[in-house]
Amino acid sequence: MQYRILPHGKEKISVLGLGTSSIQMSGEKEIEETIRCAVENGVNYFDMASAEAKPFPAYGRALADCRERVYFQIHFGANYQSGSYGWTTDLDTIKRSIDWQLNALKTDYIDFGFLHCIDEASDLRKIEKNGIIDYVLALKKQGVVRHIGLSSHTPELTNRVLDLGILDMLMFSINPGYDYRQGDYGIGGVEERMALYRRCEKEGVGISVMKPFGGGQLLDAKTSPFRKALTEYQCIQYALDKPGVLTVLPGIRGKQDLQRLLGFCEAAQEERDYSEIGTFAPQDAMGICVYCNHCQPCPAGLNVGLINKYYDLSKAGDALARDHYRKLERKADQCIQCGHCNSRCPFHVDQMARMKTIGDFFR
Repeated sequence: MQYRILPHGKEKISVLGLGTSSIQMSGEKEIEETIRCAVENGVNYFDMASAEAKPFPAYGRALADCRERVYFQIHFGANYQSGSYGWTTDLDTIKRSIDWQLNALKTDYIDFGFLHCIDEASDLRKIEKNGIIDYVLALKKQGVVRHIGLSSHTPELTNRVLDLGILDMLMFSINPGYDYRQGDYGIGGVEERMALYRRCEKEGVGISVMKPFGGGQLLDAKTSPFRKALTEYQCIQYALDKPGVLTVLPGIRGKQDLQRLLGFCEAAQEERDYSEIGTFAPQDAMGICVYCNHCQPCPAGLNVGLINKYYDLSKAGDALARDHYRKLERKADQCIQCGHCNSRCPFHVDQMARMKTIGDFFR
């Protein structure tokens, strides 16, 4: 398992976490066994936006003896009073729901307390008016909440909450379908969404990825908006390559799904290569580097994807990205203009011209 560090806190978070939306399909015994297996294999980040209340006590039992080694992402607005998921912006209901979740999980603190599913301006106005943001901030001051997060599908709304300066983490839907305006949550164009990811990295806000498979639609040619199927490993790598992303949270139904996903950690680069999306990405995605590194290996030894990422982040104002670029062993101005990358780029990026531009930028 690989880990990435949360900028606002330094926690080491596993690049593979787990979503909880489907695990209620298993019995409680299998849920416990699955979660213990996940921890044994290095998974330490768990999103608790479950479809039902059922998984919470099972998680509490499974993780009681290793609570300090795992991180819970708990949602202020997810309500389980009926036994199934419900969304609410009522403060008293949220308080009761949070108390129930903490009791079920056998814990007295929340690693990541999330403003839940805020997709529209009216949602934001409601949680501000109802005192929910103030409540979460107060819990953070008391030490009950360690970090504050937001879950959203909307770049414009997310930027408004980022402007408040309170976020440490963002849960966002990242996959090729949504990034290219395909599907119900394909909100915002590719550049708008990429700009959001870059802003998060610049401001030290980590991203946990929901819906990496587009609700499973991307995995089946019959349901994929592109009429071509991607694999789970391709979708996971695609998300992990985006700026700011710390962990990907696929939903699982049980141990069999977990074991299959854990195979990503040992998968060969060819199994993770998602460059084929260049054959069905829309025209407005052409010419934009998505850091897939399909252009590798570079005859001059340049990591073209990483050079592009540091350049894009630096242009967005990320001073650390500039420092990371300067520490690279091989830099853009060492490009030999052989054209190998241009001929292999599935997004038709003129990387030779980019290397000249980037070299000049960092002089």
